[in-house]
Amino acid sequence: MLRRLGWSNCAKHRVGAGRGFTLIELLVVIAVIALLVGILLPSLASAREAARGTNCLSNFRQLAIGWALYADENKDVMLPMRPGDVGGGASNPRNHYQIGNGLKYRARWVATLGFYAGLHAFSEPSVEDVRQDYVGKVYHCPTAAERTDESNHSYGYNYQFLGNSRLISGRFINYPLRRSMVQTFDRTVMAADCLGTAAGVAEAVRTSYSLRGSSSYGVGNHAYTLDPPRLAPASDRGTGGSGSPRTGVDARHANRASVVFLDGHAAMTAAADLGYRLNPDGAVSDTGTSEDPANNRLFSGDGTDKLPPDRPS
Repeated sequence: MLRRLGWSNCAKHRVGAGRGFTLIELLVVIAVIALLVGILLPSLASAREAARGTNCLSNFRQLAIGWALYADENKDVMLPMRPGDVGGGASNPRNHYQIGNGLKYRARWVATLGFYAGLHAFSEPSVEDVRQDYVGKVYHCPTAAERTDESNHSYGYNYQFLGNSRLISGRFINYPLRRSMVQTFDRTVMAADCLGTAAGVAEAVRTSYSLRGSSSYGVGNHAYTLDPPRLAPASDRGTGGSGSPRTGVDARHANRASVVFLDGHAAMTAAADLGYRLNPDGAVSDTGTSEDPANNRLFSGDGTDKLPPDRPS
């Protein structure tokens, strides 16, 4: 009777309803998941990079506190990129500088800023080791966390306009300079993410970062110095050595660089908006073109597009 009424077939249908997915159904589900992952991954990567950029800006804001304090305690003289060598190298105590938890041989600008901001740059500062690694998150860009070497660092200083303390024939190139010379604190770069001397060579010949490296082609080489966008043939540049390529910003945060200004505010900024221009091969140009010139308005301290002082002849 039940069979005639169709109950047997219904029961079979119900039993069949509990079976697993067919191969086609499983492939459809996998395809949908893969599609969703493909949509979400770029957003997640973008969110991660945005977080790194925020941390980098925070680092700069903390370090910038030290810039004003340094000038306050040094008769309004602005921080140099590094104290000049007064002779005798590391054996001369006059080349040793206090950075909070010990003496350091000719401490670079970021270690001095950290000292004035109450942040130790090294676990044990050395008057002999000139390539120590910075410690503490404030010294490390999250996107370039491997760049801990005090010379091949991730952050470069606007040294040409704020204090170029290289000695040439017994003369500093552009130091000492007083803070009162600055007219545009909110529009003068103090420091930024820096690519080092690799910025001055074609992209095709750049090499990867080396912690203790000294190749001009290496990313991060001598990156504690940041050259302004526009340079003349007689301008200082890069390492200061003969034939050194120039340095420039590193737009490593979604094609933008972390930049801190003299008034303490920090912002993500495109290299072009800072005044930099590129050659066709990707190297940072000294001048740009007549139609699209490089300019130093955000580096000069007075809002004008002037060149940094020439190296003494």
